[in-house]
Amino acid sequence: MKELFGWPKQDANWILIIEFALMVAFFTMNTSDWVLQQRGLLAEHGSFPVSANIFAPIFSNFGDRFLFFSERAAWWFHFVGILFFMNYLYYSKHLHIILAFPSTWYANLEKKGKFNNLESVTKEIKLMMDPNADPYAAPAEGDEAAAPSKFGAEDVFDLNQVQLLNAYSCTECGRCTSVCPANITGKKLSPRLILMKTRDRLEEVGKNIDANGKFVDDGKKLLNDYITKEELWACTTCNACTEACPVLLDPLSIIFDMRRFLVMEQSAAPQELNLMMANVENNAAPWQYNQADRLNWAKD
Repeated sequence: MKELFGWPKQDANWILIIEFALMVAFFTMNTSDWVLQQRGLLAEHGSFPVSANIFAPIFSNFGDRFLFFSERAAWWFHFVGILFFMNYLYYSKHLHIILAFPSTWYANLEKKGKFNNLESVTKEIKLMMDPNADPYAAPAEGDEAAAPSKFGAEDVFDLNQVQLLNAYSCTECGRCTSVCPANITGKKLSPRLILMKTRDRLEEVGKNIDANGKFVDDGKKLLNDYITKEELWACTTCNACTEACPVLLDPLSIIFDMRRFLVMEQSAAPQELNLMMANVENNAAPWQYNQADRLNWAKD
């Protein structure tokens, strides 16, 4: 077992030990409480079916003072554990408990499969279609629709805040990967790992900034160093992962923005896609024949 729920093996072992200790303390507290209730030393309250039926025969042999001590000790163990966990929460994978709500609040409510359009590209298309527009006119000062410095996403700096929030809100449950058709058919893609790798890159960037006061180029990028092209092009954009996520995360948006960078910045699309886009540009159809022949199939 290399990892457990995204944790390295050595950390996972400690987590199992702590969780086991908490459960032992929980049953110790409840069982001691129930036995003391049966002896009339505590007022009857609550229902403890597991403790009363499984652990009570063991605790019934102990004296009253030991039961009082074990019940109080277990209670304080839980109380101190909660205080510790509240401080540890911000440094652990359980941070998603806090971030799940804002991530859901800012979730994309558009129809699945509707991708965002770049404002700069939309503006250029409108200029092309407007016979009265001057395509060579200088953009107005402060024009928000001016061309961005980069198309798509190469690193975490190019992702928006919601995408970065999604990376930290992931519960690592694996529902997205379990329904991903690419993953099911043996492809390298895992939507769960897309979010986890984005979070790993964010952690590394954060440590870089803490150490240097600002980000110093470390020669790494989210693209290629963390997420490979093979993973990105394996995605079928079916939105199964976004439908399956219990907190409405959208790993597909990260995949799509990184694909956009590959196509628009590096012209690194697969040959099949380049051929299709060339046909659309020249023939207004993904097939390699003249526009006048597009409906010939209906005559057959």
